[in-house]
Amino acid sequence: MHDLIYGFSPSELVLIVLLFLGLFGRSNLIVASSCILLCLKYFNLDHTVLPVLEERGLEIGLVLLMLHILTPVATEKLTKQNLYSTASFKGFLALVAGALATKLNGDGLNLMNTSPELIFGLTLGTVLGIIIFRGMPCGPVMAAAVAAVFFQVLNLFK
Repeated sequence: MHDLIYGFSPSELVLIVLLFLGLFGRSNLIVASSCILLCLKYFNLDHTVLPVLEERGLEIGLVLLMLHILTPVATEKLTKQNLYSTASFKGFLALVAGALATKLNGDGLNLMNTSPELIFGLTLGTVLGIIIFRGMPCGPVMAAAVAAVFFQVLNLFK
């Protein structure tokens, strides 16, 4: 059993801190995620559900994201004009940006897998970005992608 602090395990305290940071930073995603994980722990479902989330959570999230992105195709709101716009200069830049983003997100995911101690800082940074810069909430993979770029640039000067 973990050492308890005020009756909470260290992981529960981190989730509670993230919950309040999410509330303060107006990040519904962080609030919902923290609440769900706290509920899973409270109802002793963490031993059955968390391994699945650890193993397949990213894939499940990406499937939901792709469903959202591809819904205009299914609802026939995507027109031929939209498809032809890919051949424009802006469309080409969007294509390159999409390819680059997947590369960077892959680097970010690799960074999170090899350095999980960074996850709390990445999450805290996204909340601070919302509060200080009035930014839009992003996932930790995108934040890790930016961090991975920072680390690659730092490695150039070593």
